[in-house]
Amino acid sequence: MPTSLRYVFRRLVQALPMAFAIVLLNFLLLKLTPGDLADVIAGESGSATPEFMENLRRLYGLDIPVHLQFLNYIQGILHFDLGYSFRQGMPVGELILERLPATILLSLTAILFALMVGVLLGVVAARSRGSLLDEAISVVSTMGFATPLFWVGLMLIVLFSIELRWLPSAGMVTVGADYRGRWDEWLDIGRHLVLPAVTLSLFFLSIYVRITRSAMLEVYGLDFVRTARAKGLTEARVVVRHVLRNALLPIVTVTGLQLGAIFGGTVVVETVFGWPGLGRLAQEAVFSRDVNLLLGIFLCSSFIVIVVNLAVDLLYAALDPRVEVRQ
Repeated sequence: MPTSLRYVFRRLVQALPMAFAIVLLNFLLLKLTPGDLADVIAGESGSATPEFMENLRRLYGLDIPVHLQFLNYIQGILHFDLGYSFRQGMPVGELILERLPATILLSLTAILFALMVGVLLGVVAARSRGSLLDEAISVVSTMGFATPLFWVGLMLIVLFSIELRWLPSAGMVTVGADYRGRWDEWLDIGRHLVLPAVTLSLFFLSIYVRITRSAMLEVYGLDFVRTARAKGLTEARVVVRHVLRNALLPIVTVTGLQLGAIFGGTVVVETVFGWPGLGRLAQEAVFSRDVNLLLGIFLCSSFIVIVVNLAVDLLYAALDPRVEVRQ
């Protein structure tokens, strides 16, 4: 077996205890919160007798001790069964697979947009250090840190959906649309994707600007850059082949961390724009005390974080020859 495959296998095996700890922690935290699914159903009905509440908890398996509930849940995971969402009336696994593509599309689009624009602005800021353009880019990136995502989303809806009527304000597709072909459907999804993706990307774009600028200024002062210039290389070649390539290393690391953290942002953005993804599904599960659904979403998110961090490690080794993937 090649060294890289052995490394991947070892990392996945090491991730199993971490995944177990995440499931246990999430399970305990959800059980410590006041109320459960039976309380929600009773509250919606307006009144409930003690016998009715007891029957509800027996129906949903809430009457057995917490440790037995956890063991039953772990046994289900080992059989690839994430449980049943009584609130949604569907198996949790089917719900996640149904909503996951929308969240992946939104997250990857936002990260790619933030990466391309943020790195470009960071390069421009580093090349024009101390100038008015550099100051302007720094001010804009600082505003990206300080501005809440929900406010940005609402302002974009007011401007581009209500005032200009250029883009739709909610959903993933136009309700009742009669598509003539696959291209029309993709175009409609793309129009719905613009506002939520831009909103989600602004915070991460600001981070990329700062990191790219800082990393490039650090690399500019190294000896091999001065040597490249002494050899007569053009400034564009020096920037792309020598400075930017070495400055990408911290950017790759941060990208891996952001892909894991972006789920928190999707909860806000998907709620504002009515985007049918896991973030909005998690928000609905919180209000309905749908523990099985929340645990399934958290487990799926944890698995994605583990896989992304593994991919980042491999990419880091590909970019920097000094880094080796060891068995």
